[in-house]
Amino acid sequence: MTEPSSQRSFIAVIFLSPAEPRLRAGWRILLQTILFGLFFCVMSFPVAWFGPGRSQTWIMAFFTMVECFAITVSIIYARRFFDKRSFVSLGLSLKGVWLKDIFTGIGISMLMLGFIFIIARSSNWIEVGGFSWTTEGLYKSIGQVLLWLLIFILVGWQEELLSRGYQLQNISEGMNLTWGVIISSFAFALLHLFNPGANWISTFGIFFAGLFLSLGYILTGQLWLPIGLHIGWNFFEGVVFGFPVSGLNPYALVKVNLTGPAIWTGGQFGPEAGLLLLPALLLGAILVFIYSKKRIKND
Repeated sequence: MTEPSSQRSFIAVIFLSPAEPRLRAGWRILLQTILFGLFFCVMSFPVAWFGPGRSQTWIMAFFTMVECFAITVSIIYARRFFDKRSFVSLGLSLKGVWLKDIFTGIGISMLMLGFIFIIARSSNWIEVGGFSWTTEGLYKSIGQVLLWLLIFILVGWQEELLSRGYQLQNISEGMNLTWGVIISSFAFALLHLFNPGANWISTFGIFFAGLFLSLGYILTGQLWLPIGLHIGWNFFEGVVFGFPVSGLNPYALVKVNLTGPAIWTGGQFGPEAGLLLLPALLLGAILVFIYSKKRIKND
């Protein structure tokens, strides 16, 4: 039985959850963020020390691995000691169709980016300038594709674990699911605000992408589908179809030149900053609903 708020101390009301003996959701998120910052700063020193002289791709790969480790470890710790919950309960069960969820998410993202590419190409908004394997060789192309696939797997894991996992679910517990989705998606958009070429249009675009990724979690109750969607989006956006990925320019198999209006294509930031994102998200949402409908009926 919980103690009436009138009998609780001022400090308890501010810091402790009224339902159970643990910190309020906002404090839990703040402490997890501080832990992440500490882990990331400490582990970044070796990368910063040995980074000079190495390619930008390898430096990005190293920093991505450090960031992934820092986010994962900080959330494991926070989940255990602040949330009083298991790590798996975030939606990381390895029972059932988790692997199918990942590959389905990747496939849905492939169709979404294919849709954007076809519309942009048919509208003469992009020009195809060649293919990497003809100019740089097959083996180099394969090596770069595998390296960027690893980078995007780590990015998909860490950003979904943080945004749709820790933040969305803690905010939902502290407030409700609607606010959890909105606030976590807004925070997700802010994380990309300092990317090259970011502006208010790209921020809104990534906010809507956050809502879309939240749908995958809500309908399945697991993080595996949004993780797959995130991995597939970045990989097909940049590596396969040659678009910028949130302002970054990864290795691209298809060399494209954006010639159309940036309001539609997203310009040098990528499709997240263009209006073509909206019908692609609608297509993705329909496909997610179709894939998840059996689970919705069972629930």
